[in-house]
Amino acid sequence: MNRRYFFAGAAAAATAAARRATAASDKVNLAFIGVGGRGRGLVSSFAKLPDVNVAHLVDADQASLERAFARLEQNGIERPPTSGDMRRALDRADIDAVVIATPDHWHTPAALLACEAGKDVYVEKPCSHNVREGRLLVNAARYNERIVQHGTQARNRPSTVRAIDYAKSGKIGKVLMAKAWNIQLREDIGHKPDGPVPEGVDYDTWLGPAPWIPFNENRFHYKWHWHWHFGTGDAGNDGAHQLDIARWALGVNYPQTISGMGRKVFFDDDQQTPDTMNVTFDYGDKALIWEMRIWTPYKMEGVDNGVAVYGTDGMVRIGRWNRRWGFKVFDAQGGEVMHDAETEDEMAVHGRDFIDSIKSRKLPNADIGIAHLSAMHCHLANIVSRVNRTLRFDSESETVIGDAEANLHVKRRYRRHWGAPGHV
Repeated sequence: MNRRYFFAGAAAAATAAARRATAASDKVNLAFIGVGGRGRGLVSSFAKLPDVNVAHLVDADQASLERAFARLEQNGIERPPTSGDMRRALDRADIDAVVIATPDHWHTPAALLACEAGKDVYVEKPCSHNVREGRLLVNAARYNERIVQHGTQARNRPSTVRAIDYAKSGKIGKVLMAKAWNIQLREDIGHKPDGPVPEGVDYDTWLGPAPWIPFNENRFHYKWHWHWHFGTGDAGNDGAHQLDIARWALGVNYPQTISGMGRKVFFDDDQQTPDTMNVTFDYGDKALIWEMRIWTPYKMEGVDNGVAVYGTDGMVRIGRWNRRWGFKVFDAQGGEVMHDAETEDEMAVHGRDFIDSIKSRKLPNADIGIAHLSAMHCHLANIVSRVNRTLRFDSESETVIGDAEANLHVKRRYRRHWGAPGHV
């Protein structure tokens, strides 16, 4: 922990705590960092809460800011102040919390800066770009006494909470294994050459602490997910949800070994990350299987993204049927005995939990301590795919045992930039 981290964090946390002590019942002022596709959705969701004020928008792309403005105007909300540099929002004493929906490579760096500035944080999944970043964020949240909530809304989805309670109730016997899968069909993005930065885009800020590479449309809006510099593939994109639910159902934290495969099998395009994965996490007495095939147009077990929890006397399957989240229960003979589903605004519940936690100072259901453990599974699956061998994991140091190459991917190198974590 360096001096900048210590003194800036302590002073900002004290100021923010003093401010909240006298205004806990007032509207919560939110700054939104990253207002592209997912960010716009979060702006709309939080704006619907009666005790939230959309106070600042941040994006390195002026076009994204304009689209976010249009969304706010549809809801009858005036344009808030904006900036292309998140530090302008973090410097504002009246900002209580930030909502981060940037590309993955900015998630932890932005959240660390926010914690040090005394702001609470809602950070989209995965909370980190690599294992080490997740631990840094947990430490920063605890040291600065900040609320940090993860964008894994299933932790507050009523039907999923009921499904987990059922799985743990003993009604399906002893739970020994879970399977998480993502077979949501993705597109072939083709091949595109590097090109000029679009007008209105501050590319240097968009890159932030990631290593510099030329601009390419296939590494920009949403497609950054499939490039190792900026994204974590679909393991970190959608897998963050399913792996979190499966780990929750099993009641496990750190795997002892991680084995399997991940590679590009189908797409011949600019994507670097796998389109196919099959990875097993072994905890000694339980196991979690992660399967991904993002080139298939058909579903698995009736859902494209799902979780199955296997017990000695039955199974619980969690997913979405006809756009309704829910779960099904199967007996020892494989017969369906229960189907629980409902239409629900999960972000309204999840956002409410974040705002209530800001006011009460109680940890949210998707607290960063939980988030880090789940995101770590996404990163370990990716590391298996990159080194193509079984890994043994040390829970104390959060590193791979006896594998220097694998440990290169446990953290990353940053370029010289104001957003780079100064305490890696």
